[in-house]
Amino acid sequence: MQEKPFSNACEKNKEHILDQLTRIFNSTKRVLEIGSGTGQHSVHFAKALSHLEWQASDRQENLPGIHMWHQEFPLENLLPVIELDVQQDGWPTTCDAAYTANTFHIMPWELVQLTVQKVGQMLPPQGLFAVYGPFNYGGEYTSDSNRQFDIWLAERGAHQAIRHFEEVDAFASKFGLNLLEDNTMPANNRLIVWQKG
Repeated sequence: MQEKPFSNACEKNKEHILDQLTRIFNSTKRVLEIGSGTGQHSVHFAKALSHLEWQASDRQENLPGIHMWHQEFPLENLLPVIELDVQQDGWPTTCDAAYTANTFHIMPWELVQLTVQKVGQMLPPQGLFAVYGPFNYGGEYTSDSNRQFDIWLAERGAHQAIRHFEEVDAFASKFGLNLLEDNTMPANNRLIVWQKG
């Protein structure tokens, strides 16, 4: 029998992220979480943000683990997890915000661009896109630990790398996503928010 997945990183960062999302999503009605991973964030955030509906999503191979978290912690505002590969069509059209954590440095750059494009097309005017994870600025690492992390990523796969904020932001603007906030987070991470113009 499969064990419920667990991520120490999710456990460590969930409260720090929630502190920001409570403010950022205070008027949001439905959030699409792209790449829900273990499912820990979806349960934690849906419980705390009871005014909105949380739509978890991920690729097929991660759905069973997310289901286990949702079954253990059933919440009325936690919608059934859906299969979502960023390359597929048929994204939800009823969400007024999107959120993703620690996905951009795992995906190939082409899929990062595609994710930003799809979110830009999906969101209604004033819709929000919140992205958590490490970023480089001005072509430089923000810390020695991020430099080491980037080396580790490259060893895992040539397509993996910490993304350059300026490149992501420039691409986002092509699809009507305007930078709203860039928040400093613990462990040399950022929580960046774009808004659909």
